Amino acid sequence: MLIKKKRGWELPESRVISESRYFNRRQIVKALGLGTIGAGTASIWTGCVDDETIKNPIEIAPPFDEDVPAEIRAYYPADPNPDFAEVPPGREMTPEDIAATYNNFYEFGIDKTKVHIYARSLVTRPWEVEITGLCRNPRTMDPDDFYAEFGIEERIYRHRCVERWSMVVPWVGFPLYKLVELADPTSDARFVQFTSFYEPSQAVGQQTLTQYNWPYYEALTLAEATNELAFAGLGIFDHTLPQQHGAPFRLVLPWKYGYKSIKSIVKIEFMAEMPHTFWNDRNPEEYGFTSNIDPNMPHPRWSQMVERDIGTDEEIDTLLYNGYEEWVGDLYKRGRV
Repeated sequence: MLIKKKRGWELPESRVISESRYFNRRQIVKALGLGTIGAGTASIWTGCVDDETIKNPIEIAPPFDEDVPAEIRAYYPADPNPDFAEVPPGREMTPEDIAATYNNFYEFGIDKTKVHIYARSLVTRPWEVEITGLCRNPRTMDPDDFYAEFGIEERIYRHRCVERWSMVVPWVGFPLYKLVELADPTSDARFVQFTSFYEPSQAVGQQTLTQYNWPYYEALTLAEATNELAFAGLGIFDHTLPQQHGAPFRLVLPWKYGYKSIKSIVKIEFMAEMPHTFWNDRNPEEYGFTSNIDPNMPHPRWSQMVERDIGTDEEIDTLLYNGYEEWVGDLYKRGRV
């Protein structure tokens, strides 16, 4: 891995993120998210987040929310999976306060530094996940039931956004193939589509960003969903997921750009034909179905050769499949997906 200095030809992140302002990481940590919210802006959030939350500092990396049952708290800390127990060579673990306050979750607005504030309006208990489609065991489950059904483990993964920022964090959850096995897809099933929540009264982005086709939806091939690397996330940093990270249940797909790792899932459907995906429907020339991390395949508007680690502010080389080629490379070399 190379640590790089900024070169004149490289695209600055301020141009990469066309829909939101670029904030320096160190300034974000100092200001922690709030600043001044004008009267016109604040009014659109009414009904989602109370005024006290907006005006007053909050814990940016809280332990368990008060509504997490004691029996769920007892599962933490999870045992590390030995294959993913170490921080990848040449990287550092991203501090939790940084990872918790720099998030893409358009359901709560396009400002990455304020998602952790506005996402607190999302009610995550009770929660139901419908498992349906071409499977022999359709059912509806509460993510709290996943703990006893599948067990949990910790995995330290790289995470790479299509916007060229990255982090390294410890996720807690279980291999996604376990849930697929429970559903028992039929021989006709070749794809899995995942759908996120739709609660405009709790998610200001769903109220105001009407150009988007809510709810968010993503999909994988069945071969990808059953790969050992695909992970079902229930926690992070030794506690359950906070809302901005996709509570109570999300995907973690470290070899794909971050938007494939759908958050706050409410539906899983097994399908025979390739499903639609949110960003591919919106802009197919920029966001493909597979969306694997590939430094040699530039985004139409910027290079993907380098990325910025949000914990260190260093620019580093981007790796094919985000460094996980040994786990997933054969999926694509053999044309299985």
